[in-house]
Amino acid sequence: MKIIITTLSALLLFAVASAQLKITPKCPAIEINILDGIVNGNILPTSTVGFIKNTLPCFTSFEDEGTTAKCGAGVFYKDKDVYFYTTRDYIEIGPNFKGKLSVPLMGLPRNSLFKILGSPQIKDVSWDAFQTSYGILILYYNKESKVYKIQFSTQSASSIKLCE
Repeated sequence: MKIIITTLSALLLFAVASAQLKITPKCPAIEINILDGIVNGNILPTSTVGFIKNTLPCFTSFEDEGTTAKCGAGVFYKDKDVYFYTTRDYIEIGPNFKGKLSVPLMGLPRNSLFKILGSPQIKDVSWDAFQTSYGILILYYNKESKVYKIQFSTQSASSIKLCE
C-alpha cells in the first residue's frame, strides 16, 4: 500500500513540476530598410534560418535547411506578412505587413517611384525590378497600379529564383 501511495505521490509531484508557465517569445518590431536590404539592422536576405529565428523568435513557421519543401528553407511570419526565403536569399513583404519600412513604398502609385528609386532595370505589366546596391528590389502592383508586395534579394535579376 505504501508503494502505491508513494508512486501516486511521485507521479502527482512530477505532473505539477512539469506544469511550468511557458513564456511567449516577445518579438521586437520589424523594421525594414529597403534601400540597404536589411531587417532590424542585422538580418540580410542571406541570413540563416537559425539566425533569423534567434533574432525574431515569434515566427509562425519555418523550414530548415536541406528540406524538400517547395520553396526551400525559410522563416515565416504570417501574422506580420513577412517571409524570409533563406535557400533563395530573398525577403518578401506582403500587403498586410505589420512593421516599419524605411521608405514607405506600400500603397504608393507606380508613377511616383522614379523620384525614390530611379528607373527600373526590368519592367513588366504588374511588376518592376530595380537594381540596388545590395542586389535587386522587386515591386508588384495591384489593379490600381499601387505597390502591394515587395521582394528584395542579394541576387541579380538574371539569377534570382522566386518561389511561385
